[in-house]
Amino acid sequence: MLARFLVTWAFNVAALWVADKLLSGVDVAGAHTWVTFVLAGLVFSLVNLVVKPIVAILAIPLIILTLGIAYFLVNVLMIFVTSWIVGDFHVDGFWAGVGAAIIVWIVNVLLDALGRRLTEV
Repeated sequence: MLARFLVTWAFNVAALWVADKLLSGVDVAGAHTWVTFVLAGLVFSLVNLVVKPIVAILAIPLIILTLGIAYFLVNVLMIFVTSWIVGDFHVDGFWAGVGAAIIVWIVNVLLDALGRRLTEV
């Protein structure tokens, strides 16, 4: 379980870095940007592990009503919670959060597929 968390953390660091590079609304400030990415990846992983399930349970009626679209908004909220906790990681506005959530999802899917492919060999 610890190994899976460490892999998730590393994937999230990479995904947040890609979001920073591709979106003008996602910015990492400070002199030690890699430290900020590692910290933001850790916080994002912990928020997804602890906070997201609680929010998702509370949002079940809305998730059902919107046929799952509200669950995507839960993911966007986790990006904003990470931005709120990590001072040097900024997400400017709703659409930047949406873009970041999409990029983080895509990068995580690609890295997970690559990891599975490499372990099969």
